[in-house]
Amino acid sequence: MGYILDLRKFVGHRPLIQVGSGIIVEDELGRVLLQLRADNHCWSYCGGSLEVDERVEDAARRELFEETGLVAESLELFGVYSGPELHYVYPNGDEVSNVDIVFLCRAFSGQLKRQEEEVDELRFFAADELPENLSPPIRPALMQWKKQKLEQTT
Repeated sequence: MGYILDLRKFVGHRPLIQVGSGIIVEDELGRVLLQLRADNHCWSYCGGSLEVDERVEDAARRELFEETGLVAESLELFGVYSGPELHYVYPNGDEVSNVDIVFLCRAFSGQLKRQEEEVDELRFFAADELPENLSPPIRPALMQWKKQKLEQTT
């Protein structure tokens, strides 16, 4: 988070192109792990901004561990998302145009432990039981995941 915070000192709340890694964690029952974000009180998969020279896979693993205490054993590229539907204004007024490189993780280890400053709750959800209040920037990727999961069961 250091790189973006450093940029904010110069640009204030003006829009930034923010490249991030997201990670959709799926348990053995096919449920997705979501976190209730402390900043916007919406549900989201784990993820965050890349640091300078950081590999996207490393950022996804780092964010997963920081936010949940879990270690990703394997990652599979799920998709790359960008465009107007990923434009977002954070509750503090910071504006971003996100480019989200999203990975799917089905093999992980560790014990769930939320990052208290950023995460109010961690919970697994079935594809047909996703909460209504999803964080807007993650909606396109999560809706694609949901569609694929529901197609697999029919």
